[in-house]
Amino acid sequence: MIQLDIPYYFYFLAILPLMTLGYVWVQIWKLKAQKRFASADLLARLAPQQSKFKGWLKQGIILLSFGTVIIALVNPKIGTELETVKREGVDLVFAIDVSKSMLAEDIVPSRLEKAKRLVSETINNLSGDRVGIIAYAASAIPQLPITTDYGSAKMFLQTLNTDMISSQGTAIAEAIKLSANYFDDANQTNRVLCILSDGEDHESGAESAAAQASEVGITIFSIGLGTEKGTVIPIKRGNAVASFKKDANGEVVITKRDGEILKNIAEATNGIYLEGDNTEEVVQTIIEQLKEMDKQEFEAKQFVSFKDQFQWFLGVGLLLIVLEVFLLEGKTRWVQKLNLFNEKTS
Repeated sequence: MIQLDIPYYFYFLAILPLMTLGYVWVQIWKLKAQKRFASADLLARLAPQQSKFKGWLKQGIILLSFGTVIIALVNPKIGTELETVKREGVDLVFAIDVSKSMLAEDIVPSRLEKAKRLVSETINNLSGDRVGIIAYAASAIPQLPITTDYGSAKMFLQTLNTDMISSQGTAIAEAIKLSANYFDDANQTNRVLCILSDGEDHESGAESAAAQASEVGITIFSIGLGTEKGTVIPIKRGNAVASFKKDANGEVVITKRDGEILKNIAEATNGIYLEGDNTEEVVQTIIEQLKEMDKQEFEAKQFVSFKDQFQWFLGVGLLLIVLEVFLLEGKTRWVQKLNLFNEKTS
């Protein structure tokens, strides 16, 4: 596990390309000045030991030394010890619909982006709970196993898109069945599956899958995204809308939120159904529901000992600086004999 102590020092790396451009400009200026002073043959006779390569080598060493010193200032730390800590919380799995209908923009900025925002804000308000992520369309795939690492959860969340599952459709039942494998603690009495979808279920069996989930102690919170009026599904090229999704008959598809099925699967598990228009209200309701549940104590491992590693980078940087100081721009005789850089002329 790597931790960065002061990451904003990385901004100083922007100096390196500026130093490179400055050095190139100086070399071009020197070359033009030398041409005005004398011909190339005369310059070679006046300074026969001047190396054309070593100036660039010295500059490369300077850039490398600056880079390692900057990394030393960032002070990367490596976690070397794992400690088992006890936490209390609820196991919460998010099942996010990534079918093409989630691209509809009847809810700003789109149904899918709204779903991501709702999940992200919910995670921000959690404390001690474990989370997992499932993506589903015509099939369901695991995205993140259940974990207490909220940072990883939000990172995986942002990678969700409508192209990650090739088979299109919306099979809520598949997501419910997959979620049963996420709850790995047999003693956990509170297992929550939060489904975020527009509810356009193209497969049957969602309600029966919800009933089976209820039997193993899973409570479903369902969040409906979109409007009942519905809208078209944009197909974009870059940021511009190129066309709209059409059916097999060439008719433009109108996608609508189907809250009925989402309500039914939530009621089958004594859960709740929410409309996802207002982010703050939805998140607050979910958090309040979780607080009312009994918290199960479980063990989790986390890095507790991080050791500074800046000294290695600082040492390399100082060594390179010393090397640059003692590296003269004249030709090295044994290197000259090897003629590695074609400096000999016939």
